[in-house]
Amino acid sequence: MSNPAEVRPYEPLDVGAWRPLRRPVFRALWIATIASAVGTWMQDVGASWLMTSLAPTPLLVSLVQAASNLPFFVLALPAGALADVVDRRRLLMVSQAWMLLSAAALGVLTLSGAVTPVGLLILTFCLGIGSALNAPAWQAITPELVPREELPEAISLNGMAMNVARAAGPAIGGSVVGMFGPGTTFLLNAASFLGVIAVLAGWKRLQHESRLPAEDLFGAIRAGIRYVRHSTELKTVLVRALSFILFGSAPWALLPLFARRTLGLGPSGYGALLGFFGVGAVAGAFCLPRLRRATSAERVTTGAVLGFAAISLVLGLTRNVKLVGLALGIGGAAWLILLASLNLAAQSAVPSWVRARAMAVHLLVVFGGMAIGSATFGTIATLIDIPAAFQLAALGLVLGRIVTLRFPLPEGPPLDLTPDPRWNAPAVAGEHAPDRGPVLVTLEYVIDPERATDFARAMRELSRIRLRDGALRWGLFVDAAKSNHYLESFVVESWIEHLRQHERITAADREVQARAVAYHVGATPPRVTHYIHERMQ
Repeated sequence: MSNPAEVRPYEPLDVGAWRPLRRPVFRALWIATIASAVGTWMQDVGASWLMTSLAPTPLLVSLVQAASNLPFFVLALPAGALADVVDRRRLLMVSQAWMLLSAAALGVLTLSGAVTPVGLLILTFCLGIGSALNAPAWQAITPELVPREELPEAISLNGMAMNVARAAGPAIGGSVVGMFGPGTTFLLNAASFLGVIAVLAGWKRLQHESRLPAEDLFGAIRAGIRYVRHSTELKTVLVRALSFILFGSAPWALLPLFARRTLGLGPSGYGALLGFFGVGAVAGAFCLPRLRRATSAERVTTGAVLGFAAISLVLGLTRNVKLVGLALGIGGAAWLILLASLNLAAQSAVPSWVRARAMAVHLLVVFGGMAIGSATFGTIATLIDIPAAFQLAALGLVLGRIVTLRFPLPEGPPLDLTPDPRWNAPAVAGEHAPDRGPVLVTLEYVIDPERATDFARAMRELSRIRLRDGALRWGLFVDAAKSNHYLESFVVESWIEHLRQHERITAADREVQARAVAYHVGATPPRVTHYIHERMQ
């Protein structure tokens, strides 16, 4: 199979929202993903309906969704670390196969009449495990399937696929349950994973060869948390996502009751409202590339937040079904534009070696914010009423955007995060055990005193790279006897972790290093020294 980022010679480049679909692997995965996502929504409908037949109590029915979502909160970060340590393609194939077997087992048990409430919850939990393992790796492979300049459109198309499935899946699932029973929805969901597995099996993924052994799982988790902690760009995305999702979750949480109690709609009417939202999301996917070319990311995301606030306010003020449907269509467009823009900002802020871990944290913030926001506005609606909860959500969205004005998204072309290690092993005497440490690294600079302030500013930028890539501590010191002599020092957990620092350097990092070293006026390059902790006997 050809390189996924390759365009065949006879295919003219398209500048529109669809151009990533000219990449064979991305196109095949996108189509297979829609089918699989539709199957997942059918599964959700079938499982919830089946539990109402097996044990029609509010607790057990609600536990179906809990069993589906709990694995994500427990396993997302370990799954992200695993996706950065092992081959992502193989991990995706394993997780897809696991979900196929879980759904097939549930389908067979249901059709044979052998399923029990506990069995339904266990197999739903197993499906959730597969989904948790799948999600970070799936997010991380998108930049591998398309060139960097097509990443915004690819992310929009992925969001559109999810919303198309969100609109169509429940309706199809309800029809299948009504005609053939819930067991059939489980088997159809199992079959939907086959297409994804087939595409992944044929994908010839380019591998980045490392001279070093793979990270262990717990070390990878620590490295991922450390990277997120010291990445200004990624923390900006997380703050912006949380400020939106806490209040933007209100329509999702309250729309079923709003449709039934306030608007007097039945299941088909509720499904139609979800359909309006999905159609709006598709329209948003079409509009986003043009919006990004016409204006800044800040204006696009601010407009999306205010647009979603406006539809929340409309839901809180009107009882007109047509107006509600129109508002939800606009809300679907705003939802996709905002989350796709934040997803792109997150993808553009992290290099390949830590991408799945970073995206796992991003997903945790989004889904965790959804859970907290849904519970909060559910409580508010119980204490006051549903329209008032919508109005408070609209106010919260506006205030949240005002508060996050000090967290602007980066503008301009994305950073060049291609690996640029220029790997040279540190000069050492003898061999050192990989786990020996901690390691103290020092660099000596000679700086023109008149440029000391500019040098310190450049070193602060470099410090973030050192800390993101593995340093536990970092410091810059000036010689008390020679005011033009500076010492940079940082401590790394172990010798192998310092060697990994060499491999984690990107082209953008190299530019930051070059700017800092340019202030050095010594006759020779800055002197680098490595000290390894000596264990006292």
